[in-house]
Amino acid sequence: MIATRTPFRITLGGGGTDLPSFYRKHGGFVVALGIDKYMYVVVNVPHADRLVRLHYTRSETVADVSQLQHELAREALLRHGIHDAIEIASVADLPAGTGLGSSSCYLVGLLNALRAYTLNPASLETLAEEACEIELDTLRKPIGKQDQYMAVYGGLTTIEIDRAGVTKATRLNISPYSLSDFVANTHLYYTNVQRVTTDVLAEQNQAMNASGGGSVEESLLGIRDIGYRIAEAMGGCNFDRFGELMHEHWLAKRNLSDRVTLPVVEQLYEHVRAEYGVLGGKVAGAGGGGFWMLYCPRNGDRLMKFMAGQGLPRLHYAPELEGSRVIANGLKTSWGHFHAPAGKGAAGGE
Repeated sequence: MIATRTPFRITLGGGGTDLPSFYRKHGGFVVALGIDKYMYVVVNVPHADRLVRLHYTRSETVADVSQLQHELAREALLRHGIHDAIEIASVADLPAGTGLGSSSCYLVGLLNALRAYTLNPASLETLAEEACEIELDTLRKPIGKQDQYMAVYGGLTTIEIDRAGVTKATRLNISPYSLSDFVANTHLYYTNVQRVTTDVLAEQNQAMNASGGGSVEESLLGIRDIGYRIAEAMGGCNFDRFGELMHEHWLAKRNLSDRVTLPVVEQLYEHVRAEYGVLGGKVAGAGGGGFWMLYCPRNGDRLMKFMAGQGLPRLHYAPELEGSRVIANGLKTSWGHFHAPAGKGAAGGE
């Protein structure tokens, strides 16, 4: 059995500028934080047959990988030359569709496991780009590059993307004490609403690809600028400034789509800013539901009790400074040897 653990992430600034429709015109910039909530992927080899078994929110059993309906698993396996005789299961600490990058966490975790299985290790950048190629190029999903890179790198990280798509991940080095202080004042609340991220992002892509880009392009340029300033504030441990900038981000992001936020969230946001000293907030990911982040430097306990009374319990989290990693590696056949897929030798050679 091979098992991987891949962290979810919270986007702190610049979200949306990592989509090709934007960065190919202007370049993109995102700052995000890996958290200690994970996607777990387990790979095993059946002993009695050569079927493909896949377990997630449903189960699939097929004779060949090409028959799988799960797109990410299918393309990852085909990319590594695996067509049968494999079983894969996944579980996660948080539900899908909540804006914390679950789909890319699954893909990165699976690719990491498959590389361990085929004895074919890769650099962090190669692993991230492999995931990007599957999601953006092969499956043509209307998403960006931050989720894959954050799943691979974790930590408090900036992601810069030039117009050619060349991506650079850089760790922001601040002390663990300061980072803990930031987390203590940054609340996550689950809205109990799940949504399909690609539905929200597809509208943004359509607007960006239209002639001129319009207000969406203008808003994303503002969001990228806010992202730079958030990275500067985080690097200088000026967390109250981060909160203020997050409010600017909230105002800019609302212009991207009518589906970015929810009326009940809008009403609550105005209330907690007025009554509890919340400096800023954002709906995680593309918006439209999922987790809601609020920065509250002084009345955290009061805010938490109020939100619990609204049916929104706080999700406590800590920073995760590592990205996807193999946490168990003992995949053997009944003969006691590592099982190499067709076309691969024991050393992972082509």
